[in-house]
Amino acid sequence: MTDATSPVPISLQKSAAGNLTPCGQSPNGQSPNGQSTCEGKSNDPALGGLTVSGPVMPRPPRTPIQCGDLPFLIRRDGTWLYRGSPIPRKELVCLFASVLRRDEEGAWWLRTPAEHGRIEVEDAPFVAVELDWAGDGRHQTLSFRTNTDQVVTAGPDHPIRVTHDLLTCEPTPYILVREGDGAYGIEARINRAVYYELVALAVPEYVGPHLMLGVWSSGTFFPLGLMPDEDGEEEF
Repeated sequence: MTDATSPVPISLQKSAAGNLTPCGQSPNGQSPNGQSTCEGKSNDPALGGLTVSGPVMPRPPRTPIQCGDLPFLIRRDGTWLYRGSPIPRKELVCLFASVLRRDEEGAWWLRTPAEHGRIEVEDAPFVAVELDWAGDGRHQTLSFRTNTDQVVTAGPDHPIRVTHDLLTCEPTPYILVREGDGAYGIEARINRAVYYELVALAVPEYVGPHLMLGVWSSGTFFPLGLMPDEDGEEEF
């Protein structure tokens, strides 16, 4: 029998498949001469010691399909919505989160080798929901668990930053989870309970001329706000 897409009979493909040594490799998978040639010899008597030889043709890179805007939304509280409905399975959310990317302009994408499309994110795509710390002072390490069970340790590669609302001055802290394609990173918003734990661990340090309260992690000091003034008003 012959496959319509191949001139080689299927029976020969099957009998040769287990006996040919692919791509000029030894049985341990290593090329004996380092050359990119494909050569092998069949031990099947029916094939008369058929030898297959030729250059390896590299597979052309797959061009991902552009899907445009996808009906996904990540709410500020970390909830993933699809067509307006929450995705109930955490395993599925974690799968989507693993292919989440951010481009040079700050737009959000779900990207796989086969396709990619834009999605909407209200604030940060992740939320830091738990804090674990070890050591103290400059030797302290702070590790955060996100709502998708990623563990991120604050440090030079994962800095903590705090923004303040222009009207209420309410602080919103973030930690960098991973880099984006440009200047915009992929962050987790540190929830209120975890932020209060950070404040409890804060120590005073000078940052330039300003005395700040902040936390140490992995040898780096992260300011949370200015020291309280004489009237007891805090800048958190």
